[in-house]
Amino acid sequence: PAPLLSVPDLHGVVTADALHTQVETAKVLVEEMGAHFVLVVERNQPALWEACRSIPWSEVTARHKESEVGHGRRETRVVQAVTWTSLAFPHVKQVARIIRHRTDRATGKRTRETVYLITDLSASEAAPEVLGRYARGHWGVENKIHYVRDVTFGEDASRIRSGHGPQNASTLRSVAMNYLRTMSSSIADAKRQIALSPHKAPLDLFGVPSDLRFC
Repeated sequence: PAPLLSVPDLHGVVTADALHTQVETAKVLVEEMGAHFVLVVERNQPALWEACRSIPWSEVTARHKESEVGHGRRETRVVQAVTWTSLAFPHVKQVARIIRHRTDRATGKRTRETVYLITDLSASEAAPEVLGRYARGHWGVENKIHYVRDVTFGEDASRIRSGHGPQNASTLRSVAMNYLRTMSSSIADAKRQIALSPHKAPLDLFGVPSDLRFC
């Protein structure tokens, strides 16, 4: 991950999923970039995950709770954070636990998910409420961009691999995503609208003359 991190001018607080929860990533961000990190810990790193899980959370008093209704479900999130510097991971000052309770309003089905975060931000720099906002912001990117690319556009299954093809295809997907968001609340639904009425496709965005669109 270090070569990738050396490209952008990173600063402020960087959030990342469990794939990037690596010692080298944390060191580059803090020691070379002067940035902060909020990283997700999952079971792909069992020792680190178990260390986070084994913290006596029942004794942690610093917490924040919030609820919202949207996307056909009711969700409640409880964020706890504790100063914890004994993890075998560089620069960690706090560990957070987020418990998300979701209720599907149509079916009544309830689910519960627990997520752990580690950060080099101190308690005075990031209270539980702040860490919850960072987590929500990161998940928002995952849901609005990466999930759409992988699931709706099937980017992971793309066989375009040579030359500038992957970059060009990715750019076209980005343009399509931004346009489809203006058509409907659902990108999948907007794709169906275009498929049923291809004459509505904004091909002028790509410089395609109107008289050549359906030749």
